[in-house]
Parts: sequence; structure tokens; C-alpha cells
Amino acid sequence: MGRRLSVALALVCGLIASAAASSAEDRAIVLATTTSTQESGLLDYLLPIFRDKTGVDVTVIARRADEVLDGPRRGEADVVLMHARPQEEKFVADGFGVKRFDVMYNDYVLIGPKNDPAGVKGKDIATALKAIEAKGAPFVTRGDRSGTHAAELALWIVAGIDIAGAKGAWYREAGQGMASALDAARAANAYVLSDRGSWIGFKDRGDLDIVVEGDRRLLNQYGVMLVNPEKFPNVKKDLAQTFIDWLTSPEGQTAIAGYKVDGQQLFFPNADRSGG
Repeated sequence: MGRRLSVALALVCGLIASAAASSAEDRAIVLATTTSTQESGLLDYLLPIFRDKTGVDVTVIARRADEVLDGPRRGEADVVLMHARPQEEKFVADGFGVKRFDVMYNDYVLIGPKNDPAGVKGKDIATALKAIEAKGAPFVTRGDRSGTHAAELALWIVAGIDIAGAKGAWYREAGQGMASALDAARAANAYVLSDRGSWIGFKDRGDLDIVVEGDRRLLNQYGVMLVNPEKFPNVKKDLAQTFIDWLTSPEGQTAIAGYKVDGQQLFFPNADRSGG
């Protein structure tokens, strides 16, 4: 009798544990985002606040910008947070996403040697890039098809430079993430475009410093989108929408503004709850 009771109790405990695990899984969503968002530490800061508020866990899948939407296009995520607006708008237009909302922004900065061999300090970004190309001053590109790499290529176009044709030995490809590109720029005493958060977190700066900042063309806008549940019925629509609503709410926006590294704010909330 005792053995039967033990077996029965074990079965009951197993069923309870299984139900608890299933319940926890039901209260979890998948967020597709960029590596820079994850590496900034912002999500490590925000997601526990969101979980404490709602009881919803968020699993993060972070990839470079040109790969972020691959999973969501197959229904392998519930919500997307990224900073490549043309791709985001196409994702929605193609029916994979429901609506796009502005969430926050940070900015890019041009980093360069303190002795500034191209003489670009304090210039606008287009003038600075023209001067770097004209002098053949060392420049490190991420070259990894990330959001930052895409932003850099767009800025060369703004400067009126066909970088594919103009590049030479002075234009050096890191082919890796932001930290590696900054490290390569430090080693080569070169210029490099960085998001401000990565620069703030980069400690071994050598003789590098910010040489260009504040140009409106360096704005880096982030958007959030629900993956379309009509196309992918497995999408946890209600929980994902709860995350979007919280992120764009006064509480979520205050949390974003409260994230700082070395006393410096990395992201600036600017939610547009009407979408667009």
C-alpha cells in the first residue's frame, strides 16, 4: 500500500510540475532584436521590470540587422524590436507584422584619433566623411551587414561618395561586431562610426575620441512590431501586445530613460502610440 501511495504521489507531483512548466511557457514570448540592443545591456535592465509588472517572461533572440527578421518571417517570434526603419516598414507592408511603433532613439557618433588627421572635429557628418575620403585617412567599417554598417553606407551616399568605388587601403573592414570594430580603430588610430552606447561601454579607447556628434542624420530610431497572428496563429498576440503596450507606456518609457551606463543615458524614449 505504501509503495502504491508513493507512486501515486510521484505521479501527482509530476503532473503538477508539468502543469506549472506548461503555464510558465504559456506566459512567455519570444522577442527578435538586434545584437546592439542586446549588447547595450538595455534588455537585461528592462525585461525583469516588465516581468515583475506582468508575469510575462521574454526570451530574446538577438541577431545582426539583416538577419533579425528571418525568424519572424517564419513565425518564429512574437514581437520585433530593431533599428532599421525601411526593413521594418517593408516587414509590415508585406503582411508579416501588424503595426510599427516608435519606441526610443539613440544616436551614432563618429569616433576618430584625438589628433584628427582629417580635420573633421565639429563638422557635420557629410563634410567629415568627404574629408576622410579625400585624405585617405584610416577608417574602419564594421562590414558585417549590421544596422550600424547599413547606417554607415547610407551616410557615404549622403556625402556623395560611392564608397564601393572610392575605398582603398585606407578603408578597412572589421567584419565583426561593434566592440571589435572599435578595437580595430584603436589599434589603427582610425575613424569609425559607432552607436553611442557601444562607445560609452568601450573602455580601452587609446587615443580615440568623439569627433562628430549631434548631426540629425546620426539619429538611430528604434521601432517595435507585433508579428502578424493572422499569418502565424502560434503568435502569442495578447502577451506580445502587452509587451508593446508596456514599452510605449509612460512606465515603460520612464524605464528606458532610467537605463544608464557610467551615469550616461543610452536611449531616449519617444514612443508614438498611434503607430506609423
